[in-house]
Amino acid sequence: MNIPTEIVRTVVAIAETGSLSKAGERLGLSQPAISSQVKRLQSLIGGALFVRTANGTTTTELGKVAVQQARRILEANDQLLRLGGNHEGPQPLRLGISTMLAEEFLKLHPSDALADVLLHADMSPAVIRGLIDGYIDIAFVYSNPSQENEDEVTIAAEADERSVWVRSRDFVLRPGAPIPILAWPGDDWMIRTLTKHNISYKIVFRSPNHQLRLEAARAGYGLTACPERMIPSSLISAKDYYLPELPVQKRLLCVRPGLEGSRATAMVQRLSSLFFSGAKPMRQVSNM
Repeated sequence: MNIPTEIVRTVVAIAETGSLSKAGERLGLSQPAISSQVKRLQSLIGGALFVRTANGTTTTELGKVAVQQARRILEANDQLLRLGGNHEGPQPLRLGISTMLAEEFLKLHPSDALADVLLHADMSPAVIRGLIDGYIDIAFVYSNPSQENEDEVTIAAEADERSVWVRSRDFVLRPGAPIPILAWPGDDWMIRTLTKHNISYKIVFRSPNHQLRLEAARAGYGLTACPERMIPSSLISAKDYYLPELPVQKRLLCVRPGLEGSRATAMVQRLSSLFFSGAKPMRQVSNM
């Protein structure tokens, strides 16, 4: 029993766009065709891969595993095609960036230096996973205390990053009310800090998009965390007495094991000079 590559590509497109219709636009397929392919794969696997929510289409737990394997299949397929010379020029350098760092990267990094680079912005744990799975070459991310597999990657440079609570200027917490938190999927960083200090909270907004969380804070929905050096002018650092200090994070520059080539070396050096000036490299990048 074989799974056609086009179905595998459809599943990845849905996961990345969060919508069957957007996946159809990307692949040039009608929504009925997309739905048919999903149903076919679900019947082969034996379970639902996606679920509709108020925010779009998201993957189930089974779907997350399926998408991970689908990316591996597509990478192997593309590598085989490159052996036959079906792709002109060198393979793009695949750079994964945390969504919290993406805007800063785009402002500081000239577009003409990205001619042969494929950018992939996602949550830091997802980028690290991509590095380990082999479909990302270089990762610019934040460390995550709950990320158990960070010891499987090669760290080229690291730097401490102080983050603070941020809120709108006119946000006021009602006495005795739980703190409204603007979180991201899988967040246990802010939550763990509040829980450690026995502080009552409630999650009122959750999104993997850092800019949307900041916009929700600007609109007065609640509080979120932001690197101190990146607080937008529309928000202020929340220094209210009831807020505990957030633990220091680490900004990491990681590379895929076995990564080689002058382009990769140049990108690592460029990112190190832009974002890790004065920071000591943790370990030398091997095989480069």
